[in-house]
Amino acid sequence: MSQPAPPDPWASLRALTSARIALGRAGASLPTREVLAFALDHARARDAVHLDFDANAVAAQIEALGLATLSVASAVPDRPTYLRRPDLGRRLAPASAFRLDAAEPKGADLAIVVADGLSSAAVHAHAAPLIAALQPHIAAAGWRLADVVLARQGRVALGDEIGERLGARLVLLLVGERPGLSSPDSLGAYITFAPRVGRTDAERNCVSNIRPAGLTYEDAAFRIAWLAREALRLGASGVALKDDSGLEAGRIAARAAPKMLR
Repeated sequence: MSQPAPPDPWASLRALTSARIALGRAGASLPTREVLAFALDHARARDAVHLDFDANAVAAQIEALGLATLSVASAVPDRPTYLRRPDLGRRLAPASAFRLDAAEPKGADLAIVVADGLSSAAVHAHAAPLIAALQPHIAAAGWRLADVVLARQGRVALGDEIGERLGARLVLLLVGERPGLSSPDSLGAYITFAPRVGRTDAERNCVSNIRPAGLTYEDAAFRIAWLAREALRLGASGVALKDDSGLEAGRIAARAAPKMLR
């Protein structure tokens, strides 16, 4: 009688991650199911990059939260140019720059920018729920909030020009991150103090992998709000601001936990 196959020692580890481990083999090759799964994930990543940004739908979701929105575009004319010319995605189109210069009021504490980036799918799915999770933190801090800006064909640094033209003390840019083979819909959040054209990535803080299968909306909102408070307190962001939000979360959890019985 044939003996049962021994248990796969990798099975328990594979259950804990979406990374491609313990794929098995068929002779010297991968099993057909893994080849097909790779092709499907690759197609999803490509689709996320090329999906058109439905700014009107996202604006409707955000306005349903009681917030006003304003739509702008980068200097990129189309998606192929966006992928070839990152520099154009970092600057506003002239008409959009004029629209922001005319926007009132100026001098908000926080300007939120929602840009399609490299995954419109991420923005469609997660931008509005994340902003909803942020609202209690914004209200508790008493921050003055500018109209939420929706930016087509935007890169991370586009938030610097938008924040500068709005005169905001702090800009929070929510953007679709570069899709991975297991995460085509990951949202990133970038916090920059005193935004202005010419800021570098070293001058901003990033919270990434925001999605239900990664960092939850509530946890991301807590971390973003903590970083925003500290940036406004210190007058700096980026390498000058260490993310110790996990320590604060631990203190809050400790205070909320029931006292041990003696």
